[in-house]
Amino acid sequence: MTQNWFSRFSNGLSSMAGRPVTFVVAVALVVVWAVSGPLFHFSDTWQLVINTSTTIVTFLMVFLIQNTQNRDTAAMQIKLDELIRALSGAHNALLDLEELDEKDLTRFRRRYEQLAEEARNTLRAGGTDTDSPFVDDRHDDADDTDDKNDAADDHRAAPRDGRERQRK
Repeated sequence: MTQNWFSRFSNGLSSMAGRPVTFVVAVALVVVWAVSGPLFHFSDTWQLVINTSTTIVTFLMVFLIQNTQNRDTAAMQIKLDELIRALSGAHNALLDLEELDEKDLTRFRRRYEQLAEEARNTLRAGGTDTDSPFVDDRHDDADDTDDKNDAADDHRAAPRDGRERQRK
């Protein structure tokens, strides 16, 4: 796939900006500026250099970070949409949910909060929740052994729609 010049530039710059060496260089520049203070008699120009530099870098980084965040969020939404689409029994109405207005999102959120509360109540009453391991409110050493055995059993459990799990 081809990327436009800004995407290539922002990918490269955000990759560089996120490295430890970049942080060390930034700290070194601040130290050099601070040490040079007596040489310039802590003048207004000396202070203006660091203020202007940090303001410009911060201003530009806001756009770079936002661009990177937008791209990452879009990619994650596509992946989540594909998971929803591919799972049998999933609610396809949840595809592209991020495009809904706040009122509709609130309606969906309330419904899923209600479903979560019902599931917790069912578990507390001794029932089961689909594809959920047993959850016990109390914790003691005897339960640790059971939890490890449950975890070993859980990863082999068949999916709720009866399809075989693919192993890589």
